[in-house]
Amino acid sequence: MNKTLLSLSRQCGELLLQHHCKVTTAESCTGGWIAQCITAVAGSSEWFETGFVTYSNQAKQQLLAVPVAHFEGPRAPGAVSEETVLAMARGALLAAGAQYAVSTSGVAGPDGGTPGKPVGTVWIGWAWRTGDAVESIARVQRFTGDREAVRKQSVQAALEGLLALLQARNVPAPEH
Repeated sequence: MNKTLLSLSRQCGELLLQHHCKVTTAESCTGGWIAQCITAVAGSSEWFETGFVTYSNQAKQQLLAVPVAHFEGPRAPGAVSEETVLAMARGALLAAGAQYAVSTSGVAGPDGGTPGKPVGTVWIGWAWRTGDAVESIARVQRFTGDREAVRKQSVQAALEGLLALLQARNVPAPEH
């Protein structure tokens, strides 16, 4: 296990545990790697709820309630988009009953890139509960390197974003 990824996972876990909150993951291009990093931390069962690996568009629809309109039609944003990772994060949050969620969808390569979404394009989303509402944010990254390098950078960015979110909120989310 990469020391940086393990350290980020531990730091997230400490904050989640401190506030009695749990996190869930919804992963496409990272294939469960974020969940694997989190569960590499002893005691993570106290703050990790579940992980969804939704590689296909059908799985994203069935397990995370991502609207079919994200994938079909001339105006569909596609799997690698802000709309889709936000829907994935919100869907995972609600399906798992967790207080925080992180999601990924991207083009890890070596094939599959397009001019608008070249290899290395990865969208990462985060969602969290605020009272009875769910808030979410997403950002796009352009990573370089081979498939494994793109995926590893995606996992690191997802965990860094989760840690930043937890540090910024610094208050417990309501328990559900």
